Amino acid sequence: MKHLYLFLLIFTLFSSTVSAAPSNDVPVFQITPVESKIKFDVEASVAIEGAFNKWEATLTFTSTDVSTGVLDIKIWADSVDTGSGMKNKKLKSDDFFDVERNPYITFHSTKIVQTGPNTFEVDGKFTIRGVTRDEKLNFTVTGIGTGEGTINGTMAFDRKEYGMNSGIPFIKIANRVEVTVDLKGKRISGPPMNLKH
Repeated sequence: MKHLYLFLLIFTLFSSTVSAAPSNDVPVFQITPVESKIKFDVEASVAIEGAFNKWEATLTFTSTDVSTGVLDIKIWADSVDTGSGMKNKKLKSDDFFDVERNPYITFHSTKIVQTGPNTFEVDGKFTIRGVTRDEKLNFTVTGIGTGEGTINGTMAFDRKEYGMNSGIPFIKIANRVEVTVDLKGKRISGPPMNLKH
């Protein structure tokens, strides 16, 4: 679980499932799901990496100032896919994601800060297997000013802080998990973002 792909268009993310009517005064972005991924990876004696096949993400703004953005990500934990039935079953169990009692993995942003011409930090509440902690996503955005582009982000967390203390038989697993987000999208209405250059 080194890249857990949970998170997230700063400029090119807005879920296609959002039903709120677009405003002409604020930017509205839409992701291209077929070209976007949320993945995870963890260092282990036998590679453990995979993706989530079912998820939703929205990024809403109240103005063209990026700091007004709120990012929400919702992942169906049982959609985990490592390419191995044995690994999938173990990750879905109560030792790890505990999908029966905690079907969703979520991230809700509390602060978005532009740190460079195309880089951003997103602080938020990350919840997995019923435990919520403060975590940080770091993003790089391409295509700024063109109306469409990609966002690539990572978040790292310690699995044991979320109660994932068990291992997998015959496999040595690191505590550090990385989540990777690779999203593609475009602005479908409203003005462009007001960003630092």
